[in-house]
Amino acid sequence: MVAGRARVAVCVGEPLYSAFMEDVFDPATADQLRQRIHSVTATSQRQWGKMSAAQMMEHCARGLEMGTGESKPPRVFIGRLLGGLVKPKAMKDGEPMRRNSPTAPSLVVKEDPDLEAARARLLASFDQFVAGGEAGCTTHPHAFFGPLTPAEWSKMMHKHLDHHLRQFSA
Repeated sequence: MVAGRARVAVCVGEPLYSAFMEDVFDPATADQLRQRIHSVTATSQRQWGKMSAAQMMEHCARGLEMGTGESKPPRVFIGRLLGGLVKPKAMKDGEPMRRNSPTAPSLVVKEDPDLEAARARLLASFDQFVAGGEAGCTTHPHAFFGPLTPAEWSKMMHKHLDHHLRQFSA
């Protein structure tokens, strides 16, 4: 138990989803995610989707930049219509992101970057987001979900990173 919350594991096919704190501002959770990022290799096989491991790392770095406000993509039309309805389900504790979920155009990675360079960029973006804490979260609305509180940004970053790390069995 950490801070009164038990570790929850929900089987969603392979691999297991870990809903441990779902808060990247928690030091133990941040360390766990860093270890998982380091465990992805060039030979890690994706379990779904089309991205390579390096593209996934770049994609996740871009997502973290949305959370800090470095990147401010506009709201997508479908998000303006459905984002508020989908947000409670997406933020539900213990629920992983769905496979092959749509992504914001600014997060699509077409090039295939060097894996180690992409990993270094992801870790730098992750560390910046974590170090900024709640005060470092943007007030710019999420491209799909709209306005998020700092706690929601933290949970969304956890869910997004966990989703893509599970994609590569990490």
